[in-house]
Amino acid sequence: MLEQYTGAAIMFLLSMGIACGMIVMTSLLGPKKHFIDKMEPFECGESPLVSPHQRFSVKFYLVGVLFVLFDIEAIFFFPWAILFRRLGLFGFIEMLLFILILGVGLLYVWKRGGLDWE
Repeated sequence: MLEQYTGAAIMFLLSMGIACGMIVMTSLLGPKKHFIDKMEPFECGESPLVSPHQRFSVKFYLVGVLFVLFDIEAIFFFPWAILFRRLGLFGFIEMLLFILILGVGLLYVWKRGGLDWE
């Protein structure tokens, strides 16, 4: 029963061995020149102007969460589009309900000012 997975297991072990081997070899054979400029944070060729440990506004996280939320929900449109004819009227009504729920959520976020960037 497990014989069918032998090829995949060998490929997995081989790829993990190569990846780990490269990491070990670069740490053993690679140059080790440490100096102050190398250890500083690098930002587009310029020295950083502000501390990298500053706090971000909650708006950044809110926009990120909203993006992930609506992006994941948009992924559900692709299987529906492929199976549109087989699902028939029931599938069409279900997707309309799904779009309606998404629209209500988007309107709620919009009215609450979650999309305003100020």
